[in-house]
Amino acid sequence: MEDDAPLTETRLDAADERFAREVARAILAGFDRHYGLFRYCAQRAKAMFERGDWAGIARLSRERIDYYDTRVDECYGRLHLEFAAETLPDEMWLAIKRHYVTLLANHKQPECAETFFNSVCCRILHRDYFHNAFIFVRPAVATDHMDSDPPSFRTYYPFSEGGRASLTRMLADFGLACAFFDSKRDVARLLRAGMRALKERGVKRIEPDFQVQVLSTLFFRNKSAYIIGKVLNGTVVHPFAIPLMRDARGQVYVDALLSSADEIALLFSFTRAYFLVDMDAPAAYVSFLRDMLPGRSKAELYTMLGLQKQGKTLFYRDFLHHLKHSHDRFIIAPGIKGMVMSVFTLPSYPYVFKIIKDEILKDMDRAFVKDRYMLVKLHDRVGRMADTWEYSEVALPRARMSESLLAELRKVAPSILEEEDDIVVIKHVYIERRMRPLNLHLMHASDAEVDRAVKDYGEAIKDMARANIFPGDMLFKNFGVTRLGRVVFYDYDEIQYMTEMNFREIPPAPNEEAEMSDTPWYAVGKNDVFPEEFHRFLLGDRRVNAAFRRHHPDLLTAAWWRATQARVAAGDTPEAYPYERSRCFSRRFADDRPSRLRH
Repeated sequence: MEDDAPLTETRLDAADERFAREVARAILAGFDRHYGLFRYCAQRAKAMFERGDWAGIARLSRERIDYYDTRVDECYGRLHLEFAAETLPDEMWLAIKRHYVTLLANHKQPECAETFFNSVCCRILHRDYFHNAFIFVRPAVATDHMDSDPPSFRTYYPFSEGGRASLTRMLADFGLACAFFDSKRDVARLLRAGMRALKERGVKRIEPDFQVQVLSTLFFRNKSAYIIGKVLNGTVVHPFAIPLMRDARGQVYVDALLSSADEIALLFSFTRAYFLVDMDAPAAYVSFLRDMLPGRSKAELYTMLGLQKQGKTLFYRDFLHHLKHSHDRFIIAPGIKGMVMSVFTLPSYPYVFKIIKDEILKDMDRAFVKDRYMLVKLHDRVGRMADTWEYSEVALPRARMSESLLAELRKVAPSILEEEDDIVVIKHVYIERRMRPLNLHLMHASDAEVDRAVKDYGEAIKDMARANIFPGDMLFKNFGVTRLGRVVFYDYDEIQYMTEMNFREIPPAPNEEAEMSDTPWYAVGKNDVFPEEFHRFLLGDRRVNAAFRRHHPDLLTAAWWRATQARVAAGDTPEAYPYERSRCFSRRFADDRPSRLRH
């Protein structure tokens, strides 16, 4: 997409202007239907949390991802049938966009409505029209200071209202239809943990304008609901999140107070499922969250709030801006080349671009690989699988692509490459946050770092297995290490559900000749897995072998895999906590007394 507007708009006659206005209204009606269903999902999530319907929340999370494309298809169909949209002249499309902007003047989700307009128009218009004259390459409606009525966040003043009273009111204001097990205990624990967190951050004095701001609706994911807020002490912002959970009797309790920057970052990690949040004005929520997470882009925050199409739009705008203000070239990404994907990157930009090769040296095709990536998109990623943005028709400046990269793409994926005079169009690509490949990390790590990474690598495999995901290819090159040192899986072409696998022990060899043979003496089915063989391709390095056998010897046994498989089949999927269990209030403050700060 280009952001220039080369055409000069001319006014149409009155009848054509009415026609253009009706088309604009039809597109906005399609978006409003989409966003109404989007909000209804979050409202249903609240009711499901209140009655403990975890399967329902998981189903909602999966189904909601398809809502956007379904509404775009519906809107495109309406434009085709009622307005013959494919036949409209350029002047009409210019007028349609102008009327659409007018309709957004008092809209609460204008930025998302603009993205919806782009999605619909890109189904109709040729790529030559993908510039700001016809679609929203740049936003037309500002969302700065946008808010809803009632406001998107509530404010509490613990030192003028009383700490216990204000926190009690904060919990009650969310209007949960299920009772708290012991709200007085929870409030006391929150006060203790909050005061301790402020002292640990070096806060020695409470300023006169001390206040607590909390987003007005809960954030739902898996089996938890989260209160998201920030403490303002003078000019300093202290973010926090409060996870709420249900016990076996259906009563709610506060599980922890998350207050460190790393804890908040993990909560909003790209390796976890999108939140279900009821938002009248999503821009206000994103603005609030950016104060809490200044290192997170708007694109990432919209995505984590479940508005992944808006996230894609903002990401691409950021990408175009970065291209204009940088001069390095796209190169083949460091690391071992894969048999299925070709990966390249721009060194100055913290993302990688992944394309599917035309000829795959495995028993699969392009459609199968796309299906695996969609499986991960729809599945709970439990903090261990990287999210991806999927794009079509991405135009890159030819001058910014290294010759070695162009040669590679022409060789392995010519069918998705379209070369024009000064651009290279990639017809399909996945974009993913760049991580340090685990195999490279282990190669240069100290003994302590190897031990820590291998331990977390095993935990990553176990977390995925408990969530019904068998990674298939468990080589270290398919895992990355995040900024926070967390091991994450990012190669999905061989993943399968745990419940589809057959975990077996290798039977005894009938004789010595069979044992020494290069071919197995036993039959191997399509989904058979022999965990005792993992050591052959994973544990060749002495330090890695020692660390793995110290922390995860059970992963080398079929018994562990079968037991986990049985629990998954029985519906026993534990909560994938985005914070350490040592942070739980049930494990803290047994003999503590409240800390005090000077006011």
